[in-house]
Amino acid sequence: MASKLYSEPSSILKGKEILILEDDSFLNKRLVAMLENCGAEVTLCEEVKEARNNLDALVFDFALFDLNLPDGESLEILREGLVPANTVTILMTAEGGIDSAVEAMRLGADNYLSKPFEIDEIPILFQKADQQRKSQRLIQHGSEQRKLESANLFFEGVFEQDFKQLKKIIDVDSRLQANLPPLLIDGPTGSGKSTYARWVHDHGARQEAAFVAINCSAIPNNLIESELFGHEKGAFTDAKNARIGLFEAADNGTLFLDEIASLSLEAQAKLLLAIESGIIRRVGGTNEIKIDVRIIAAANQDLSQMIEMGTFREDLFHRLDLLRIKIPPLSSRGKDILKLSKHLLSALSKKYKIKLPLFAPGTDLQLLEYPWPGNTRELLHELERAIVMGERNQPLQFNLANHKSVKLDTDDWLNPFFRFPEKGFDLEKEVQRLLKLAIEQSNGNISEASRKLGVPRDYIRYRLKKST
Repeated sequence: MASKLYSEPSSILKGKEILILEDDSFLNKRLVAMLENCGAEVTLCEEVKEARNNLDALVFDFALFDLNLPDGESLEILREGLVPANTVTILMTAEGGIDSAVEAMRLGADNYLSKPFEIDEIPILFQKADQQRKSQRLIQHGSEQRKLESANLFFEGVFEQDFKQLKKIIDVDSRLQANLPPLLIDGPTGSGKSTYARWVHDHGARQEAAFVAINCSAIPNNLIESELFGHEKGAFTDAKNARIGLFEAADNGTLFLDEIASLSLEAQAKLLLAIESGIIRRVGGTNEIKIDVRIIAAANQDLSQMIEMGTFREDLFHRLDLLRIKIPPLSSRGKDILKLSKHLLSALSKKYKIKLPLFAPGTDLQLLEYPWPGNTRELLHELERAIVMGERNQPLQFNLANHKSVKLDTDDWLNPFFRFPEKGFDLEKEVQRLLKLAIEQSNGNISEASRKLGVPRDYIRYRLKKST
């Protein structure tokens, strides 16, 4: 009985050209009838020579080859490279022909069918293979786009130190190839952590595989395990269908965990187990699934301090902290902020297809004195806003006065341009100073000061007591 799914013409096959290479006349009649019923145009061949001639003369969207023909094997056609790369090809093979099927896949076939099979499987296989090719092309396109973007990264002046860190990671990756160690990228919000993570992936050993990113703070705690590891049907109330997790989606590629500090302690424990064992289990499942994923984690908080506060697992921190890239705040880049600004301005002028604009008088000093709490992202947005909202063919002006600014004192360590003195730095003294400043700005309210600092009240009391 014909499948109801294909009782009407299949959209994936309608109007498509399909080549069949098969010498079984009974099977051919059924195949042609089913495919034509789906709206396809079918060319039927019973010998390898005939298929060669048709491939030379016509262009096919799909091809269905039997392995053994009266005048040879269809593998010869694949070996000779006669099938175009954009033709979805499926091999039909009798029982015991697995080796030939594997070779066919190596030569460019998209899938294979073991005889006997249900004839209604053919459109489904064509559809899946077509979708897979499109997905692979999208991945490739995304990788190419990221490479273009990363090629535009700025690594001059003090930013060269960033490049040296990134290059060391790539050198390690090229030597290891497999089982790549986790990488921790540490830096304030807007400093470019996700951009650097993509750069490492796109220039490393796994650049042809998937780059999967997740913002851990954007996923509710009760769903994070399902997002990371997947779930089986019925695992929880809304689990109407089974779904793979991001670990499986990133297998043999890179999984980027942004804002990892926001994970709950329970989620951190399960993440640690997955990283150490290379094995995951879907929520509601019992099967162990082996995965090989390169983990890149990013944090905009001090994980060492979170460990002291009991909100981040020390064992997970040490597992992630084998390789680390430290991105300093933009305000610490000094005069190279101007070089970065002009570099970003050049890219934006190409994006908006305008002549490279000049800065208005006084802009240089304005860019240097502003503290840039939003870091490089904020700088980019200010430049883009100035281009879009400013007058055409006029020097760019910024309205940073509307933003919260600070009066700079180059002797104060709170100033963005502070440089550590050669004689050394008393960290404990400055921690006490920072605590007292928060308490002073909170009018002596310890709870309010703890909120400002993002620490528990007990932490403030402990540090103040320690200083006495």
